[in-house]
Amino acid sequence: MAISYKDSGVDVERGYKAVELMKKHVKTTFNENVLGDIGSFGGFYSIAGEKMSEPVLVAGTDGVGTKLKYAFLANKHDTIGIDAVAMCVNDIVCQGAKPLFFLDYFATGKLSPEVVATVVSGVAEGCRQSGCALIGGETAEMPGFYPEGEYDIAGFAVGIVDKKKIINGKNIKAGDALVGIASSGIHSNGYSLVRKLFGDNLHSHDLDRYDDRLKDKVLNVLLTPTKIYVKSILNLISKVSVKGIAHITGGGFIENIPRIFPEGIGCEIKKDSYPMPLIFDIMREKAEISDEQIYNTFNMGIGMVVCVDKKDVAQTISELESTGEKAYLIGETVSGKGVTLK
Repeated sequence: MAISYKDSGVDVERGYKAVELMKKHVKTTFNENVLGDIGSFGGFYSIAGEKMSEPVLVAGTDGVGTKLKYAFLANKHDTIGIDAVAMCVNDIVCQGAKPLFFLDYFATGKLSPEVVATVVSGVAEGCRQSGCALIGGETAEMPGFYPEGEYDIAGFAVGIVDKKKIINGKNIKAGDALVGIASSGIHSNGYSLVRKLFGDNLHSHDLDRYDDRLKDKVLNVLLTPTKIYVKSILNLISKVSVKGIAHITGGGFIENIPRIFPEGIGCEIKKDSYPMPLIFDIMREKAEISDEQIYNTFNMGIGMVVCVDKKDVAQTISELESTGEKAYLIGETVSGKGVTLK
């Protein structure tokens, strides 16, 4: 008896339908530099129009992680793609690079064309927010590899920067200022601990119930997409001499801020210098862990930290606020190493 690909659990017709449903979202991200259409073996993007003396490509890749568990739980798939884009473009803009294009990878056990198209609609939204084009991707149906109704989403972004304008932190010195830009919430990091604290069951810890402190359902807060800072950062670096930029992801303040410092430089962060979202207080109460531990896990309400000369603080905050950000002077660099919380 003949055994077909479909008999093994892979239905190519579902794949074709998914591509058709995705196309309308993907094309909303195209610009004049995108060459070709969806469906080729590779995506094409022209950099001929970039006016740079020494153009350098900057790439970043990431996934969404176990935050996906809450998307499955809520059966809400329209924002998780924003997280996938954000985790990549927020990284490359730290080097001063303008994102050019993004590619995604979606894998699941049994393909639902409607679900994958909804996820990709979020990817497209993330690309629009960051000004980059979604020029391709891959959808993989892998029977028996993922539990029923679950999937994984990851991707990568490529950006460009003039070599002389690369931001690498080498000029940071003791006495410089650290300006924090507010996050939209937990973003997409630390969700193994989040899930330990709130559980994976809809009714555990009242995930589906309105919370008076949060002014929302807990599950909605946990699924708030990662904020994309690209346009605000690109505007800022065109106006102010920014010495270093740290994207506050897994590892929180403790791991990420020192990544931009040269040898012999550390920093002091004032915890009460900005309003911390209540979700972090709630998690701290549940976890009963030290400040050192929680600031080494979550962004604690600050998604990006920029390092500037003290004389540029007022202009930095003003420029960030002009693009809709909430920004605060949260600390300064010192001689030494690591992060001291005060």
